[in-house]
Amino acid sequence: MAISKQYLKSKPICKVTFTVPAKEADSVSVAGEFNNWDTGSHLLKKLKNGTFKGTVNLPKDNQFQFKYVVDGEWTNENEADGYLWSDYAATDNSLLIV
Repeated sequence: MAISKQYLKSKPICKVTFTVPAKEADSVSVAGEFNNWDTGSHLLKKLKNGTFKGTVNLPKDNQFQFKYVVDGEWTNENEADGYLWSDYAATDNSLLIV
């Protein structure tokens, strides 16, 4: 898994690209504070090599908790900027700082 960030000079926006290797998966999405944990709003596209990829525009100078949903199973990003405990989910969430 990987995250890449591209800050725009003309706007206070960061283009965040999420990449998830999941050849056997049928669907991967990213859900977090930036989309009210909606598992259907940011579906990643499956590439020919089996990797799922998608880009989200986020306001810079913020931080967001998020997780991937791979075929219905919630999972963290191993290259996240950090992790925060969630009392609601009783587990850590990945942290993204932009």
